Amino acid sequence: MRVLIAIPHVFNPRGGGGYGSQGANPHPRISALSQSLQSLLARFGSQQVYFRYTDKLYSLPANHKHSVEIDVVICTTQNLHILDRLPVPSGCYKHYPTQCEPMFLGFECHGVLKAGLGNYDYYGYMEDDLIIHDPLFFQKLAWFNSWVDNGWLLQPNRFEIAKNNDTLAKNYIDPELLFHTGKPEENFAHYFKDNLTILAKVMGKEVIIKRAENPHSGCFFLNQQQMELWAGQKYFLDRDARFFGPLESAASLGIARTFRVYKPGRENANFLEIEHFGDAWSQKIHGTVFT
Repeated sequence: MRVLIAIPHVFNPRGGGGYGSQGANPHPRISALSQSLQSLLARFGSQQVYFRYTDKLYSLPANHKHSVEIDVVICTTQNLHILDRLPVPSGCYKHYPTQCEPMFLGFECHGVLKAGLGNYDYYGYMEDDLIIHDPLFFQKLAWFNSWVDNGWLLQPNRFEIAKNNDTLAKNYIDPELLFHTGKPEENFAHYFKDNLTILAKVMGKEVIIKRAENPHSGCFFLNQQQMELWAGQKYFLDRDARFFGPLESAASLGIARTFRVYKPGRENANFLEIEHFGDAWSQKIHGTVFT
């Protein structure tokens, strides 16, 4: 399986906004992007080794039964980045510099994905502070679309690990937004009222997958047919930013206009998930949540 991942990356210490890319301290951004890259390249790269000892210690290739080959493109703009400070080999990704407005950089990533059409099995978009831990991540996506058509899209649940008093809490940070009340004139494929819950069995265990009332995960992963479908829409690359703002829209608006978006239900939210670096969102809502 071949996968193309496009990552928008901006670091603007004078940005003055509420996003992590606009803070004065570069170290969290360096750590976030480094961990994101390391998770992709170590978890899915070709350098995976299994050791065996007989008369000597031998190394054997590991995990080649269901191998995933990843190509990563990091999109930047106006030289506002920290790529030269990353503790990872520069050869493990391609740099795609642009001159667009920083808040609209995600849409440049869409163009990168379209340019790769025909060469990959999956086309992914990830914000630069997301970390995949699941080695079966792409196999689960393929499994989902093996029994529903390509108009359906499975999104991961995004989580943070946060300290809560003397314990660690795992918080799924994208709250449901009751999108089923969305106005019909919005014409999003996401807004529909049938097939709200899917029950499946995976390795003998029931898995609940539900229509995502919030399609946002800061990322998306489309197979070849899905990428072709989206790239062929008249609104592709129209830079529509009405889903909260341009950052959120680049990650979620296009897919919500094109696909029926699903996520694993809260009963088994970890079936498909992705980590958000740090605990900024968890700290922001601390003390405001009702149980």
